[in-house]
Formats: sequence, C-alpha cells, structure tokens
Amino acid sequence: MRAKKTIVFIVAFLLVFSCAAVWAQEEEKDVEGSKDHPLLSRMKNFIIADYLSRYDEHEFYIEAGDSKMIEGDRTFIDYKLKEGAPQPSPLQIKRNYSNAMKTLGAKLIFEDDDYACWQLVKGDQEIWIDVQVHNDGWSYELNIVQIAAMVQEVTANEMLEALNKDGFIALYINFDSGKFDLKPETQGTIDQIIALLKDNADLKVSIEGHTDNVGQPAANKTLSEQRAKSVMAAVVKGGVDASRVSAAGWGQERPISDNRSEEGRAKNRRVEIVKK
Repeated sequence: MRAKKTIVFIVAFLLVFSCAAVWAQEEEKDVEGSKDHPLLSRMKNFIIADYLSRYDEHEFYIEAGDSKMIEGDRTFIDYKLKEGAPQPSPLQIKRNYSNAMKTLGAKLIFEDDDYACWQLVKGDQEIWIDVQVHNDGWSYELNIVQIAAMVQEVTANEMLEALNKDGFIALYINFDSGKFDLKPETQGTIDQIIALLKDNADLKVSIEGHTDNVGQPAANKTLSEQRAKSVMAAVVKGGVDASRVSAAGWGQERPISDNRSEEGRAKNRRVEIVKK
C-alpha cells in the first residue's frame, strides 16, 4: 500500500512539475505580432519584449557625442533574456552582431562598450543598423532603418472626413531630433492641408504639435510649438489666409499612447489638425 502511495505521489509531482514547465514556457513568448528582421537573427535564449515596424526615424550615434537622425522604414526590436537562461556579456552580444554585419558587407560607423552602429549599402538601398545592450546583457535592442521617402497616404478628403467626425486628425510629420525645420519629403502632407483649406473656405483650424516624454517638459513644449508654427507658415505660404490658421504646442502634455514603449512614443510624436 505504501509503495502505491509513493508511486501516486511521484506521478502527481511529475504532473505538477510538467504543468509548471509548460506554464513557464507559455510566459516566455514573443510579444504578439513581432518577428525577427529578415537581415538578422536573434541571440540564443532571447525573446521579443517590444516591437515596432513602421515609417519612422531613429537616432544613430556616428561618433562620441555626435548623432544622426535617419528616417525610413524602421524596425525596432527589444530582446530580453529568457528566465533562467545563461547570461551573455555585452561584448558577446556585440561581437555576434559584428560578425553578422561583416558577412553582410556593412561598414562599422561607431562603437563603444554597449553600442555599435553600421551602414549597409545594397544596390540602390541604404540601411542603417545599431545594437544597444542594456542591463549588462540581460536585454538589448536592435534598430534597422531602410532609408525611404514617406508615401503620403492621407488626402484632403480624408482629412475633412476626420475633422467632421472627430474634430481633429493626427499627422506624422517627421522632423530631425530637436529641430523644427520642415523636410522636403513633408511637402506632400503640407499640400494636402492647403488643399483641404482651399476647398473648404469656411474651415478654420489649429495646427498643434505634440512630443513624447523624452527630454525636459519645457523644452518639449517649446519645440512642439515651433514645429506647429513651421507647418502653419508653410500652409500660409501656400496661399491660405493667415486668419484661418493658428498654431499651438502641447509638448508631452497630451499623449495618445503609452510612452513606456517605442511604438507608443512614436505615436505621441505628431502634429494634429484641429477644427475650430
């Protein structure tokens, strides 16, 4: 009888242990909708904790104390080590990616203890890549930006529909970090705002700038106002009466997404057209 009880106990223990292992495995999954970039695989025993794939910009460090904003089709992947897995060193992570980049024929732009940046030219494509190691190797992030001109997908009619329905529309007009000068590739968006106002003579709007929460709040508010005024000036220059357009900057005060994730911060960096 005692032997049977012992067997039953062992079987029950194994079942509980197996279930715990399954539960642990279920928790160690990539974030929904994420995947590795086609150019580069991940380090062993790492999962994707955060992921972003969209037209956006990223700051690449090109030397100590100097950086360059690159915009295009961007993939951001934040990897973290699985629970209980052997921890690699920051050097080991960097060397793995350095070897991969050498195989691809990429040029090393800058490197320090926890960071490395490369430029890859493939035919008529220019791609920038960096890896940033965090927490002494427990996590690291990968940014890959393929330079491309943004395709303007929002038309004047779509803007009008959004204004009539919601009272505002968010536009993602990219600026260099800390700058408020409009880039040539934003002209398509500006042209649509001008067309919207010319086609609707009674419409008055406020152009309002917003940022994420990176940096000082006061500086972010000033920068967002400067960016809004840049858009307003371009619209007025396009033939719209200045009395129909105003500008305001809210900085980081009115987020529409979670600033704790890169995707959330990207959504918060926006210019809104608000119906008066």
